[in-house]
Amino acid sequence: MARNWLSYAGYMAAAQLLAACSGDPARNTVADSVVQDQNATAPNATAPMAERKLVLAFGDSLYAGYGVAQNESFPRQLEKALQARGEAVEVRNAGVSGETTQGGLQRLAFTLDGLPRKPDLVLLGLGGNDMLRGLDPAQSEKNLREMLDMLKARQVPVLLTGMLAAPNMGAEYAARFNAIYPALAKEYGLPLYPFFLEGVIGNPDYMQADSIHPNPAGVDIVAGKIAPLVAGALRAESAPDGG
Repeated sequence: MARNWLSYAGYMAAAQLLAACSGDPARNTVADSVVQDQNATAPNATAPMAERKLVLAFGDSLYAGYGVAQNESFPRQLEKALQARGEAVEVRNAGVSGETTQGGLQRLAFTLDGLPRKPDLVLLGLGGNDMLRGLDPAQSEKNLREMLDMLKARQVPVLLTGMLAAPNMGAEYAARFNAIYPALAKEYGLPLYPFFLEGVIGNPDYMQADSIHPNPAGVDIVAGKIAPLVAGALRAESAPDGG
């Protein structure tokens, strides 16, 4: 998987992406994301909320839908993929472009408190921007651990979606960064999708011109790959013994 990163347009492109996606976090508030997501038409929009599982997609631009229409974003495509599997589910988009693990930690409680009820599952996908900025993997891991501790305290199940370091970051950095997600998944007993861009990165048919964000076809592939894990996690939590 890691070798696919070599097809990136170089680390300068990643730096340009970071500048383009960051901006003022206030422009990409969670409230805005959720309102946009609610306004999109979903096949199960008429089903009573009480009959639907609530999934919160909490991440960065890969979740938020950078460069694609809101109804083509990962949360929306994931919801469609789950519904196609017969799942009654609503996926809320709480992705913010340019978000780091530190920013995620600062807004997680606010996001959870703003939901109509406790989510049945949180998809946590942060760390990519930490890597692009060259932030210390130890700090990224600490921030992710604090988020997981918060979710555990609230008794909210989590599915982690991981990221891999670009080769430009060097072997030592990559070894430290790439170990974060498997280690946390093992420590907390969480399901893990190891690399969010698996199956699309490096293929121009599935990537936007920046070679970093998937286009609608790529998002559809990612959502299709992750949907079975989400369905399994939801069913495990709804089992009488909790799994």
